[in-house]
Amino acid sequence: MRACRYRRLQGMCALLLCVSLVLHMLVASFILSLYPPSCKSPQPPGSQPYTNLTSTSLTHSERRGAHEEHVEVMDLSSLEALFSHPLYNLHLPPSPDEDWLLKVRTKGSEEQNAAQISNSKEGYDHINWNSSANTHPSWLQFHLGISRWQLYQHRDDNLPVLLKQIATSRIVSAVQKTGGTQLKLVMTFPNYGQALFKPMKQQRHEETNVNLYYFSDFERHNAEIAAFHLDRILGFRRVPPVVGRLIDVIKEIKDVTTDHKLARTFFNSPVGNTCFYGQCSYYCSTEHAVCGRPQALEGSLAAMLPDLTLAPRRSWKNPWRRSYSRSKLALWENTPTYCNAVKKTPPYDRGTRLVDLIDMTILDFLQSNMDRHHYETFEIFVRNRQDGYFSKAALSVPFLSSRIRRSTLLRLRLLSLPHYRLSDMMRTSLSQDPLFSVAPLLAEPHLSALDRRLATVLKTIQHCLNQQHNDVIYDDIPDYSD
Repeated sequence: MRACRYRRLQGMCALLLCVSLVLHMLVASFILSLYPPSCKSPQPPGSQPYTNLTSTSLTHSERRGAHEEHVEVMDLSSLEALFSHPLYNLHLPPSPDEDWLLKVRTKGSEEQNAAQISNSKEGYDHINWNSSANTHPSWLQFHLGISRWQLYQHRDDNLPVLLKQIATSRIVSAVQKTGGTQLKLVMTFPNYGQALFKPMKQQRHEETNVNLYYFSDFERHNAEIAAFHLDRILGFRRVPPVVGRLIDVIKEIKDVTTDHKLARTFFNSPVGNTCFYGQCSYYCSTEHAVCGRPQALEGSLAAMLPDLTLAPRRSWKNPWRRSYSRSKLALWENTPTYCNAVKKTPPYDRGTRLVDLIDMTILDFLQSNMDRHHYETFEIFVRNRQDGYFSKAALSVPFLSSRIRRSTLLRLRLLSLPHYRLSDMMRTSLSQDPLFSVAPLLAEPHLSALDRRLATVLKTIQHCLNQQHNDVIYDDIPDYSD
């Protein structure tokens, strides 16, 4: 009797357990239907890879198509209208031979040089160059187009070809550039062209720490790209062409480098990213390593200027350089008559050297760069007793309007108008860079700052004009009517 009751009790308990399990499963199914789980497991912070590691082999339009639901397609008509404005298409007399940096070799030496290059290394394109410009690779056309006044022409058909080649060509060599305080690499392409690579160190939206001195900040890859676009919009054309690119740090740096010192600095981070740090004066250590995600690394690639053996440079101290001291001001910062003294000092007392420097100063102020301690000129132009061309434009000083080109002033005023607003022109121009499909090159606060700084420049110039100084404007376009 007791055994029968016990078996009946066990059956009831089993039935209740089954009912309870069914109810729990129904409740769980209902909750999961309201909150569906992610299809992908989360990854550690900083280890998220880019969407496409092979994006460097895609064209700009293909990359934009892959991200079109996230990327706003810019209207280029306003930028084209700016570049079609008469101030950007001034009639200039033909440049004499002495105004060109390089000249094509004669036929005999040309063939001998080509044979030497074509037999030098494996993995490079066969060289078949001659005196015809159509046979020259884009980087050589760029070098041959450098003049005393600019690095490239306003409507230069070779410029987009050069940028595409730098952004997409196979990298056959990557070695560290000697000198400097931060990591930079020289990339070589199959056609013997070269570009200077600066890796991403900080996110685009990060702002410089206000407690840091100007000589303590990191170099920013997006600032290098922005400098090229800003220089072109200002009409100076003195910054070498720069383009953004995603680099595979294994296949395009580690596997192709012949720099053993660089190769020894590669390591894997705790989250599995491939990192390296190279060797330099300050920011080359494991604490300042450059890391891919996990192998893809953003960076800027700037077209290299001609080798020093072909185009020697002369370095000059910038008269408005900073003191590089945490406690002392520079001489120009506390000497009211300093500007007049500079105007009377060679080489700033003749020709266009002073207004060339002011052009660069304006570019630097607009970018908020504060590290132009030296600048360079091509030696050949100095020997010809003419005013040198500034080959470096990634440094800066605060703006000081001692004298300014009339053409520069008119373009600055044009860029302050609503239809040609500087921030809008920059936003549109930067949208053409390959890295725009990853994220905008400049955050909106940086673009807005350009307009504010431009207003400051124009206000400063107007203040000088109101003082009735008769040498503020250097009229380089006497035939142009406002």
